[in-house]
Amino acid sequence: MYAPERQQEILRLARDSGRVDVVSLAEEFQVTAETIRRDLKALDRAGLLRRVHGGAIPAGRLDFEPGLAERESTAADEKDRIAKAALAELPAEGTLILDAGSTVARMAAAIPPESSLTVVTHSLPIAARLADHPGIQLHLVGGRVRHRTHAAVDAWALRAYGEIRADVAVLAANGFSVEHGLTTPDLAEAAVKRAALTAARRVVLLADSSKYAQEHFARFGALDDVDLLITDNGLTPEDAGDLERAGTEVVRA
Repeated sequence: MYAPERQQEILRLARDSGRVDVVSLAEEFQVTAETIRRDLKALDRAGLLRRVHGGAIPAGRLDFEPGLAERESTAADEKDRIAKAALAELPAEGTLILDAGSTVARMAAAIPPESSLTVVTHSLPIAARLADHPGIQLHLVGGRVRHRTHAAVDAWALRAYGEIRADVAVLAANGFSVEHGLTTPDLAEAAVKRAALTAARRVVLLADSSKYAQEHFARFGALDDVDLLITDNGLTPEDAGDLERAGTEVVRA
């Protein structure tokens, strides 16, 4: 099969299923992963697909949102390094908002037992991880729970964040860039993230480098709303410099 034929079939598969991944395509077409990456790069340049970590989605699918299982398995090593680095940003004592997100959840699971914190979260998975922590006073924000992320959203969650002031908010995003700021696919989730962001004195964003320059449907903040971005070393020093000039300190773990 010639490259144009293979690329046409990749495009069809992406449009049919909403996403394609490099490993499955390499097996499907009996070619190397590098060949598939070149195909995806060509389709991305043509404006037909948009590359994401490990694969691609049809162009224009700004509402695409991976499920919890996929989030947990994607960029696992990078997320572990980010989560470990984020622990240094937590106050020894005080109040902490934890956003819904797989990297934030990894950090939450690693909070030392001697920590003494008041934690507020709208994430059911994070609340479950912290419920038995001996040093944490846990407050679970209520609302409609989204099946995709197991996060509470809508008026109840917004009202709760409007009534508190925390020392630090640790946020997640599906995409971040200088041009488009912080984005996520769902409007209701974006509203809660925005409320959490404005409820804290200091904002720390945890996002692996695959999310850099990604744009999604709902914007919930600008780069200068974030005091510190912790990402992995897949983000180039040049891109980190652009982000810092936009007003955000960057740590590459």
